[in-house]
Amino acid sequence: MRSISEDAFKGAVNKATGPVSLDISVKSSVGRNKTAPHLYGLMFEDISHSGDGGIYGELLMNRDFAGVNGTRHPSLDGWSAIGSAKLSLDSSNPLSKALPTVMKIEIPQNASGEVGFQNSGWWGVSVRPQTYTASFHVKGGSNTKGGKIYASLISMGGELYARSMVEPQIESVFEELSMKIENTKSAQNGAANRFAITLDAKDFAGQTLYFSLVSLFGETFKGRKNGLRKDIGEAFYDLKPKFLRFPGGNNLEGESIDSRWKWFETVGPLKDRPGRKGNWGYSNTDGLGLLEYLYWCEDMEMTPVLAVFAGYALQGKDGISVAEKDMGWVLQEALDMLEYVTGPETSKFGSMRAQHGHPAPFELEYIEIGNEDWFSTTYDYRWRIMYNGLKAKYPNITYISTVFNERNNKMQLPAGTIWDTHHYEEPQYFLKNFNYYDNWNVVANQTGVGVLLGEYSVIQVDTPSGEVNWNNPNELRVEVPRLVSAIAEGIYAMGGERNPNTVKLSSYAPSLQRKEAVNWTPNMIMFSTDPERTIKSASYWQQWMFSRYQGTHTLPTNNSKGSYNPLYWVASINEPTREVYVKVINAGADSIPLSISFDVAFASFNVTSLAGDSLSLFNTYETPSVVQPKNTSVEASALQGGVFSWIVPRYSIHVLQFNSK
Repeated sequence: MRSISEDAFKGAVNKATGPVSLDISVKSSVGRNKTAPHLYGLMFEDISHSGDGGIYGELLMNRDFAGVNGTRHPSLDGWSAIGSAKLSLDSSNPLSKALPTVMKIEIPQNASGEVGFQNSGWWGVSVRPQTYTASFHVKGGSNTKGGKIYASLISMGGELYARSMVEPQIESVFEELSMKIENTKSAQNGAANRFAITLDAKDFAGQTLYFSLVSLFGETFKGRKNGLRKDIGEAFYDLKPKFLRFPGGNNLEGESIDSRWKWFETVGPLKDRPGRKGNWGYSNTDGLGLLEYLYWCEDMEMTPVLAVFAGYALQGKDGISVAEKDMGWVLQEALDMLEYVTGPETSKFGSMRAQHGHPAPFELEYIEIGNEDWFSTTYDYRWRIMYNGLKAKYPNITYISTVFNERNNKMQLPAGTIWDTHHYEEPQYFLKNFNYYDNWNVVANQTGVGVLLGEYSVIQVDTPSGEVNWNNPNELRVEVPRLVSAIAEGIYAMGGERNPNTVKLSSYAPSLQRKEAVNWTPNMIMFSTDPERTIKSASYWQQWMFSRYQGTHTLPTNNSKGSYNPLYWVASINEPTREVYVKVINAGADSIPLSISFDVAFASFNVTSLAGDSLSLFNTYETPSVVQPKNTSVEASALQGGVFSWIVPRYSIHVLQFNSK
């Protein structure tokens, strides 16, 4: 990891000039606002193999033989023969219209022992004590009878960890077989493990079989079938996120109109999902499809923020847009999707959803129209057509625009809508924009428009110009979130938290990064094949602290001594419990005395801190716990009735929780 100077950031932070004294009234309701109930959430798109090979629980690479690179070209990538078996691709025996290419396995007449094939997994297969579910579709040739088929977890050297066996009568049409593999062993190096399907040669010698959708799942988050990888799901769930924005991101738009994310090709049986060319250099299976995203929201008690394709794709230098006169089908495609999500069982697409296993409609509060459409010059007419058409049918949904004043655009948004703004910046940007949203509607000449901080993170070290260099490679680019990232992002998040009438939602991005397939840095969570090597970054822990400790109402604070920078703060109260949360960040190099005077006395307090002696601290696969929250020991005497006094350490983030009597 390269060394990074923090001198520019330190130059943007004021030197502490003395103590800070705050007065906070808990008794009075004057000046309070309801906090934004969906303020902290998740943004997700399949980048850096965060979906396939990531949070989507499928453990096998190229399970459908449609290829894994960006061309979506059939291949045997990830597959190899065991014993004397011969493997090849076959398109004359399709599993379905969506998956026309299958794997053909020919067993020589003189074969002996076990023969078959193995899969390398996504850079290996995690072997842990748990129950695995293996499944595949298989059919025989004209000479196939049947026999013993084994599904096994093995090492590259052939060591057997666990296996299961079925003995079907192989038919001339595809049959789906499923088996449980009970494993009690643990292999620390997942990269060295494989999954194998083998046949008893005495049963299958001289025969030909065809396989498709060969799949392996470990235990998933909340046991959901076709669900999420458990450890990554739990890491997200532990954030207590309030919303999930999906499916992107660039991956919504596609690299052409035809390769856009098509919701109707991501639902139903897996054999009817053709997959697509993704936007980040590899194929998407769409096993993590629309219904799975909605289950994800349901299982984590989040509200969906569903993005709809809005007639713009990332084709060529400037992208490509559907002409205004042709936008009818784009609107209808979105309307059909909303009916699938929210329609009754009696509706056409609501009935389809019920057939897929979810009879009850989902609740849908937010729709985002497009993604980063400031790259186009056509959003004016596309927004108008989509907004008017969708709102006419679904008037109670809140609609999100991806354009307001970016580049040469200047849109007047309707009251009740939300603007999605994205900021990949230097740390100093977030400090300087702490108060950006204080009077945003007035300054922006908007009326009743909210803000979604849809994607934000520290992406580059501070420079004298303050401008992000988008050249790739870029020696200024941040590889992993550092303590300075968490501090800067936390200050920006405070600016949103204290303006709940404007800032309605926010999400760090990108959220996930596969160790072996990095498209973008930095990311909130980094992971590999092995679950215990899922790394929660400094930025993750800042999100964790802020999301978990959010009150129901803001509390006005009066600073009778001292001012913002280098110390920042925001306060809220949870009315049902009467707990008060004061979030405090010290961005400076010196400790700062802090005194908070309340108009009520508290029974007790506790302090949760994210801190370090250097701004450059970060978590890695080798050192995963350098930056993480701790319960800070503070003398009980720091709280005297309604007055709390404490020295705030340098380079630190804190949540002070005061518990009522």
